[in-house]
Amino acid sequence: MTQQNVVASNPKSGINLTIPVKVSVSKPPPAPGSCITISRKTLLEINGNKINSWVDSMRASSPTHHKSTPLSDDLTSWMVQHPSALDMFEQIISSSKGKQIVMFLDYDGTLSPIVEDPDQAFMSDAMRATVRMLARYFPTAIVSGRCRDKVYSFVRLAELYYAGSHGMDIKGPSKGSKYKKGGQAVLFQAASEFLPMIDEVYKALQDATKSIEGVRMENNKFCASVHFRSVDEKKWDELAQQVRSVLKEYPKLRLTQGRKVFEIRPTIKWDKGKALEFLLESLGYANCTDVFPVYIGDDRTDEDAFKVLRERDQGFGILVSKIPKDTHASYSLQEPSEVMVFLRRLVEWKKLTLRRQFRIRRQIEEIKASLRN
Repeated sequence: MTQQNVVASNPKSGINLTIPVKVSVSKPPPAPGSCITISRKTLLEINGNKINSWVDSMRASSPTHHKSTPLSDDLTSWMVQHPSALDMFEQIISSSKGKQIVMFLDYDGTLSPIVEDPDQAFMSDAMRATVRMLARYFPTAIVSGRCRDKVYSFVRLAELYYAGSHGMDIKGPSKGSKYKKGGQAVLFQAASEFLPMIDEVYKALQDATKSIEGVRMENNKFCASVHFRSVDEKKWDELAQQVRSVLKEYPKLRLTQGRKVFEIRPTIKWDKGKALEFLLESLGYANCTDVFPVYIGDDRTDEDAFKVLRERDQGFGILVSKIPKDTHASYSLQEPSEVMVFLRRLVEWKKLTLRRQFRIRRQIEEIKASLRN
């Protein structure tokens, strides 16, 4: 165990605090479907067959490989365990009766399609309008591995909560939210002391991989991302070795893998699941039984949030995937277009509920008025 500083602000006072917390530089074996974490020891030992195993893991994260595999029987069985959230919509609504729904949404692959160039992962105007309507009726947060500023530039909705860098950089709505506490935007930055190190390793990785065509680097403030979606598969072995050669010099950083991306971040116990819990606490729902969190995501890093919801026995996770995956999510959707349909149905249900409540209140008032007369 080592001690790291966490920068947070009190939502009521707006005062930033630096809090020492104990964090672990080692992690337990990941649950099925969770992030693949490669420790420093593993990085130092990787060679020969071991580097090949890493490349196999890179292939496993590639949708193109999944598409070439006959999975009809597996998909049917998987769908029984993780049915479509659209097909089960009425059941989901029934489960949330009398509770406050809070929405958590990943960005890439959930609100926007996965694209070759991560800088071109724009959400559609229709999706933006849908998310804007969603935030009118439910507290809504975007939880992404991207830098918070980057994901905000894609979404451009000031009324949302944003958790960037896998939840290590969190800020509340700057306007238009009735759920914001104390009139101050929530602000939480875990491991801010790692920022110079992330910048350093980002530049080192840029230099180490610049000869490999198709590599795209992204500095996400509290983590650095190495995208290999456009890299020829024949070059994956070389890329893995270059990344390994850089990371062995940074024992305080760990490597996780998403969909055709390596992500390098601090070895502290903070992830999207922790971000979900922090946001629920900031909204005043930390120990409430009448809250119903819904998390929608498509990546391994989202599994931390799915797992938290299972452990809390509150709400549920929805995995966005066309192929069977080990997951802690309860339901599934196949692609962002289905996510949009689900969110719109949720909004329409809420509108209808509010109209019904308004009619009932008006009828009661009319009855009271007639009795007085």
